[in-house]
Amino acid sequence: MKILDAHMHYNPDEPYFQEIAQAAGCQNTEEGLRQSFSAAGVIHGIVMGNRSLYPEDHRYPSCCSYCLGLDGRMLSQMNPKEALALAEENLRLDACVGLKLYPGYSPYYVSDPMYAPFYTLAERYGKPVAVHMGATAGSEGGLKYSHPLTLDEAASRFPKVSFVLCHLGNPWIVDAAAVMDKNPNVSADLSGFLEGKQDMDLYLAEKSGYLEHIRTWLQYLDSYDRLMYGTDWPLANEEDTIRLVQALIPEKYWEKVFYENARRIYPLKL
Repeated sequence: MKILDAHMHYNPDEPYFQEIAQAAGCQNTEEGLRQSFSAAGVIHGIVMGNRSLYPEDHRYPSCCSYCLGLDGRMLSQMNPKEALALAEENLRLDACVGLKLYPGYSPYYVSDPMYAPFYTLAERYGKPVAVHMGATAGSEGGLKYSHPLTLDEAASRFPKVSFVLCHLGNPWIVDAAAVMDKNPNVSADLSGFLEGKQDMDLYLAEKSGYLEHIRTWLQYLDSYDRLMYGTDWPLANEEDTIRLVQALIPEKYWEKVFYENARRIYPLKL
């Protein structure tokens, strides 16, 4: 089975990522990334970029594509035309397969007017807009900005834009399912459910109620063609996350969720 990690990070020079990589049993280096991919059978990954808007700052291993990160705080301090032009420079590249927003970490709703030109740009290039949804790492963020229901307005207003609801909005699974049910232009990735290295036999046993809750609402949604495997690497271990997603998704949909959906939703030339 081919596997594509639709949500990961790559910041080998940052101490924070070094620490979380070690906790997940991996190394935050290019060699460590390739070893993680090889051990788990992952053939490609999509990096959620959170660097500058300059294309030269987005150089990743050949086994990765990237989404250009649009931090609202950064955009609010830039010349709008310059920011839009830089975003377009990235989107022209095959390696750039979408945009990424960080509500919750950034104090702006996804419906904020500053994002509208970027949505139009993403539509023009046929590339999706991934949006951090759900809980944040640390206590500095504002959860009101990252609740899945806040994506509904933007998805309704821009029906031709493909949005990716990252982390399935965890812990607001029900609300995320409702947003996806209403808006066929919204997909989701299943990243960020795990942190660190897990004893998966123990995890699956102890978290059975939690996992059943997720399965119930995925069954309610019944849109397995809009769900994608993702890890949030190096926060989580690839092999652990594979087991988790296999526990959540019926086996007949594994090919779609682990590979085909991401290749379609993100215009990957694999």
